[in-house]
Amino acid sequence: MSTWPERRERRRGSNRGRRWPKRVALTLLTLVLCVVAYAIGLYFWGDSRLRHTDAFDTYADRPRADPGADWLLIGSDSRSELTPEQRKELHVGNDDVLNTDTIMLLHYGKSGPYLVSLPRDSYVDIPGHGQNKINAAYALGGAKLLTRTVEQATGLNLDHYAEVNFLGFVDVVDSLDGVTICVAKGGLHDAKSGADFDAGCQRMNGTQALAYVRARYSDPLGDLGRVKRQRQLVSAVADKALSPAVVVPPWRLIPWLGASFDALTVDDGTGVRDLAQMGLRMKDLADGEGVTTTVPVGEETSVDGVGDVVEWDSAKAEQLFAALRDDTPIPASDLK
Repeated sequence: MSTWPERRERRRGSNRGRRWPKRVALTLLTLVLCVVAYAIGLYFWGDSRLRHTDAFDTYADRPRADPGADWLLIGSDSRSELTPEQRKELHVGNDDVLNTDTIMLLHYGKSGPYLVSLPRDSYVDIPGHGQNKINAAYALGGAKLLTRTVEQATGLNLDHYAEVNFLGFVDVVDSLDGVTICVAKGGLHDAKSGADFDAGCQRMNGTQALAYVRARYSDPLGDLGRVKRQRQLVSAVADKALSPAVVVPPWRLIPWLGASFDALTVDDGTGVRDLAQMGLRMKDLADGEGVTTTVPVGEETSVDGVGDVVEWDSAKAEQLFAALRDDTPIPASDLK
């Protein structure tokens, strides 16, 4: 027959055994609530930092809405926020004309994702201004005229618009402690952009990455070579930004998010949730899903009063844009 102290000890052990699952459940619930609160806090913090612009115009012959999501992504060459020292360091000169160095279409839905470059020298009709290089639309009428020009040239109804400038781009790359880029055989050396890279894979900081994507005078493919490097860099940024090493630790995630939100200007209807969806599709592209390509081009020529321009292959370009409009796979013959 057991003594009273022995019975008391057995009861204590039994109570501890019953309390252990409750403690684990309470700890897990606390962790979940902390994660949810952290995510909600990040969402509202990011939404408060986003800059918006009225990027879309309403006009009579605007293309009808199509399946999937279509983004217009641009990199503006605005120098207004740069000091003289920064302009010198970034090799961007002192020209204050506002153009777009990068113009890309991102489509995703049942098909895709697809990232399509529109060369800045593409010769298209700019509503109200006749034919000109596509990047002139931004200088002539800002985001609204650029989105309308792209919609009428492609037949797409754009859903979202996102813009980043020189300094913002540099800050985003630096917030990731640089990105790894593999430079093609022969390297890339361009005094005007500041690019000075030997062949091979190497880590680039923000200033170096900007020089890499802006170089075109030393590239035998000119602007067509530059747009390939732009897509390469976008994929590299997405790949590193959405890796566990950046997304999980708050001390890595928050600086990157802060730099990204500060760098971006989006249309009035775009928020953090849309940007997260876009970022995931960019990560898919970096992981080898979907396709990155350039709109099919015909010939490069010179136009009086305009300069050197790129003309699209109208038949192949229409096939590509029709696939995007219908959310169907891009024809293999249109991929470059």
